[in-house]
Amino acid sequence: MIRSRHLFLILAVLCAAHDAHADDFYAGKTLTLSTHTGVGGGYDSLIRLIARFMNKHIAGQPQIIVVNMPGAGGLTAFNYLARIAPRDGTYLSLIGQGLMIYEPTGQSGLQESLGALSWIGNVSQSANVTAVWYTSPTHTLADARAHEVVLGSTGVSSPDAQIPTVYNSILGTHFKLVYGYEGGGTLNLAMERGEIEGRGTNTWPSYKATWPEAVRLHQLIPLIQIGLKKDPDLMDVPLFLDVVRGDSLREPVAQFLSLATALSRPLAGPPLMPTQRLALLRHAFDDLMRDDAFLAEAQRQHIDIDPMGGDEVQKSVAQILATPSAVIDHTKAALAGHPL
Repeated sequence: MIRSRHLFLILAVLCAAHDAHADDFYAGKTLTLSTHTGVGGGYDSLIRLIARFMNKHIAGQPQIIVVNMPGAGGLTAFNYLARIAPRDGTYLSLIGQGLMIYEPTGQSGLQESLGALSWIGNVSQSANVTAVWYTSPTHTLADARAHEVVLGSTGVSSPDAQIPTVYNSILGTHFKLVYGYEGGGTLNLAMERGEIEGRGTNTWPSYKATWPEAVRLHQLIPLIQIGLKKDPDLMDVPLFLDVVRGDSLREPVAQFLSLATALSRPLAGPPLMPTQRLALLRHAFDDLMRDDAFLAEAQRQHIDIDPMGGDEVQKSVAQILATPSAVIDHTKAALAGHPL
């Protein structure tokens, strides 16, 4: 009995010391949060909001800085996170949702699998909207089927390139893509200048957060949206899943793409993060998503908060990566511009 009591006390002391060490890890350290877009877009606004409030939910309260790493539709930031960033829990990144389509369809450029990342959580499940500037002659999905519509994109691995290409293949639209824009801010400016008619995709809450005047004045015209559900503000705008409902060939492709799109703003760490540190960051993320001050500021900035926990994100990513090969083959054909 005495030996058992001594063993219990020793284990308790060791566990307490281990927990204390874990709690002290971030004290005096800097946590870097990165995004794959330039300054001014929806991802940028969100990551800066997270940076303002997250440290108080992390034991040790590290300093938090934001790094913008645009390029290649999200591949530059992803590959840095996956292969170069420290794996000790001091570097996290908002992952471009287009990569959820990019990897399963076997496209090149990813230096690591999405499944290997340490998923912290997903901030939003918003639908993605293809919208044009009010001066465009295109005002409806039917118009986009009737004539060419010039849309801007950040790169081929971005959803603002992937999704319009799929619409062309499956819905018979005539979206023409112009690549190379740095991020949301430059795309919005290009619309205003008349360089392009619209953006390939963006969430409606992101438009409300970064371009509220254009939303208020009805200068943005949504044509179609993709996701598992419609945006509450856009109930009259067609949902891709609904448009192809009942089509045995096209509906499974739409379901796959819609699930991938639902992971709208996922936050991840690099592969092989220490298990306890991942758990600590997931707990901090969950607490942040319930933080009244954070939620109030998000509402003020029109940033959509509809979170998923890290474990749920991990399972969703696994489900996306396990999509049946026949569906992937049809998706690849659509992404290549072949009619389905």
